[in-house]
Amino acid sequence: MQRKLVQTSEGARHPFRQSLAPHVFAVPAEWKPKPLKWWQREDAHLFVVSFGAFFTAFYTFIA
Repeated sequence: MQRKLVQTSEGARHPFRQSLAPHVFAVPAEWKPKPLKWWQREDAHLFVVSFGAFFTAFYTFIA
C-alpha cells in the first residue's frame, strides 16, 4: 500500500497547498507583527505618495 508522505489539509483549497504539511501553515505563538513606522500608516503614506507624485508631475511640466 502506497501512502503519501504528507496528509492533505482540508482547509487549503488549492492542490499545491493541500499537499503541504500542516505545520507549514502554523503560526508560532510568540510571533507578533512588527509595529508600523510613521510613514507606513495609511494617512501618512497616502500624503507622502500624493505629495511626491504631485511634485514630480509639477516639476516635470515646469522644467
